[in-house]
Order: sequence, then C-alpha cells, then structure tokens
Amino acid sequence: MKTAVATDTNSGLNKEECIKLGIYLLPMPFSISEKDFLEGVNLSSRDFFAAMEAGEDIRTSQPSPGQLCDFWDEILKENDNLVYIPMSSGLSGTYETAWMLADGDKYKSRVYVVDNKRISVTQYASVLEAKRLADNGTDPIAITQILEKEASDSVIYLTVETLKYLKKGGRITPAAAALGTLLKIKPVLTIQGDKLDAFAKVRTMKQAKNVMLNALEKDLAERFSDVNIEKTDIYIAHANEYDAAVKFRDEVYEFFSIKPENMDIKIQELSLSICTHVGPGTLALAAAKRHQI
Repeated sequence: MKTAVATDTNSGLNKEECIKLGIYLLPMPFSISEKDFLEGVNLSSRDFFAAMEAGEDIRTSQPSPGQLCDFWDEILKENDNLVYIPMSSGLSGTYETAWMLADGDKYKSRVYVVDNKRISVTQYASVLEAKRLADNGTDPIAITQILEKEASDSVIYLTVETLKYLKKGGRITPAAAALGTLLKIKPVLTIQGDKLDAFAKVRTMKQAKNVMLNALEKDLAERFSDVNIEKTDIYIAHANEYDAAVKFRDEVYEFFSIKPENMDIKIQELSLSICTHVGPGTLALAAAKRHQI
C-alpha cells in the first residue's frame, strides 16, 4: 500500500520543498481588494506584504469542495490512500469541509483527514512527521491517530510589531489597540491548539523575546519532558523579518546553550494566513515534539 501525505500552504511549505520531500501541496486562496489569488501560485509573500503595506483589504478563504476533490483525485491516481493535514479545526472551517468529503463513499477508507490542532510551523512539523511515518511503513489510520494524539505536543509564541492588524481582524477592540499603542504595549501571543490567545504584555522586543524563551524553557521541562531538547524541534518564524529572525535564532542558541552544529533551528516564514492577522514584523518561537518510533 502506497500512502501519500498532503497538506496546504497554511503549513508554510512551498512547492519546491514539497517536490523535494515528496509531499503534495494545496495552495490556499486569498482575496486582496476583491481579487482572488492562490498562495504560491500567483501570490508570493513579497506581493502579499506589499499589498498589506499599501493598506489593501486582505481576506483569507478556504478551498471549495470541488478544488479539494480535484486535488485528492490527482493524488489518488498514483497512491492507494492519502493522509491530508489541513490547519487546525479551531482556526478554520477547512478541516470540517475536508472531513465531510472524506467520510463520503468516494473517499472512505482512502482519504484520512487529520485534526492536528496546528498551523504554520507546527503544522509543518506534523507534515514531516506524517511523511516519516508513511515512509517507515506506518498505515494511514495509525498515522492519523498518532498525529491527533500528539497534537498538543507543540506550541507557538509570537510577538507583533504593531497592534494595527490584530485590531483590523477583530482580535482586539479599537479602544484596546489605541491604548496599547499609546502605552507602547507589545503583546506576546500563543497558539496552542485551537486558538490565538494573549500570553503576556511587555514594552520592548527584548522583553518579548525573554518572555518567549522562558515560556518555552518551561514547556520543555513540564509539558514535553525534554529538558535536554533531545526529542523536540525548535523553529523561528517571522513575518517579512528574516534578519531579525536570524538574530533571534542566535539568541535561542545562546539561551539554551546549544551549539548550531548539534541542532538545526530552522527559520521559516509564518504562513500568510497568520500574517493576515498579526502583520509584518512579527517574530515567533515555536517547538514541536517528535513522535518516537
């Protein structure tokens, strides 16, 4: 039995990476000033941030059932079954649509949709885990069960450059945004499972980084039981802020006394679906515990 692994661009994966890894990728739709785009097809991150800086109206969307079926049909021409990993069910209706389609007669026992409670870099980690399991001969039912059971073994902490986009997306009220801007408050947010939640309030980027580092240190000790970071992958993610991400990675190496040659802390762009709500300049620290085969 040949099991394929597929995801969408909410994972932060791009077409070139997926070709190299043998993973199938569905581009997510966006609307910019009422024009339709597909991430990674006719919408690059450069175009996205240019539109954002220009103040254009950007809205996230989800693939239609027809687009999803066409995507699966192409994959199943060359594979016996498919493990599909969309973004968290708590952050989008994408999972529910996919699950309903997979439960129909056409795809039952061939397409397995994972409710992994993740997005962006932690979703990326899940996709790599699924591919590793599939290549190791694990059947699709077991892969789905493993990913869903271990969904909470991940975390993203992030801090924004401006409150403008949290206000625009309705994450905070205009009054709170105005007061926060006046007082120069920089929030630290967290994504653990289904929601983007407030975690802490600070005033400087240095303080925000320290909060994220200390929070991850606590997670490694208490949630992941991996103080020595032997079973956990760490990621730095950013929204159009690569140089700052490189600097932050160096600080993570120093904080945890890690030698770069002993651990590759990957730098990735935050998925555009998150960037829509947090804006450019956002920095994130993320971690995902690996399944032990």
